[in-house]
Amino acid sequence: MTEEAREITHDTLFGGRVALAQPARDRGYRVNVDALLLAAFAARARRAKSAFDLGAGVGAVGLSLLHLDLADHVTMIEKDPSLAKLARENARANGWADRMTVLCCDVAGDSVCAPSGLAGRADLVVCNPPYVLPGRGHAPSAVRADAKMGSLDIFVHVARILAGPRARVRFIYPAIEATTLLETLRGRGLEPKRLRTVHGKPLEKARVVLVECVAGRPGGLVIEPPLIETDGHGKRSPEMNALLGS
Repeated sequence: MTEEAREITHDTLFGGRVALAQPARDRGYRVNVDALLLAAFAARARRAKSAFDLGAGVGAVGLSLLHLDLADHVTMIEKDPSLAKLARENARANGWADRMTVLCCDVAGDSVCAPSGLAGRADLVVCNPPYVLPGRGHAPSAVRADAKMGSLDIFVHVARILAGPRARVRFIYPAIEATTLLETLRGRGLEPKRLRTVHGKPLEKARVVLVECVAGRPGGLVIEPPLIETDGHGKRSPEMNALLGS
């Protein structure tokens, strides 16, 4: 086995239906359930012709959108060349190479990602953005620091540029920073229209929030019933079982 092969694990999503190559533990940022929560949050909206995933990593959200038949085509934007390479490999491994495009660039500075040629092209934008602002705390671990430390505003700004006139833009973000997310979205002209909190256990404070927004007038925010991940005794809730095995 080559050293490069030792750096990668071959895993699956949705009960084995979607193949996923990703960095081995302690070798890079690994996919967690938030990617699937974000994709599933799109399930009740109309099917997207052109979806964009900002900060796509190895492509878990984009793969989930295609698996759930929520998009015709997904463009993934990822700045880390090794993760972008894995995203392309994952697209091929699942037979979706013709339905996924991977752009290896940085939304914060690369001209191809400051999407002059892509403006208004999306009817769905999804993003699991950095949640530790530079100079404000620390990312959970060294291998996650690059993926999870950065400016939320840059991702919101690019999402707004990409979004077409009827586009839906969806973010997942730590619940403790929900006001930061909502203020940043509104500051860039994206109005929150749907919000759902996710709780690890019943009666536990929210872990993350899922927010859907559109470019438009203020008002009309629907706060949905919470999603509970476990029963508090180690068993997944029925909704989580349905989501992870779908």
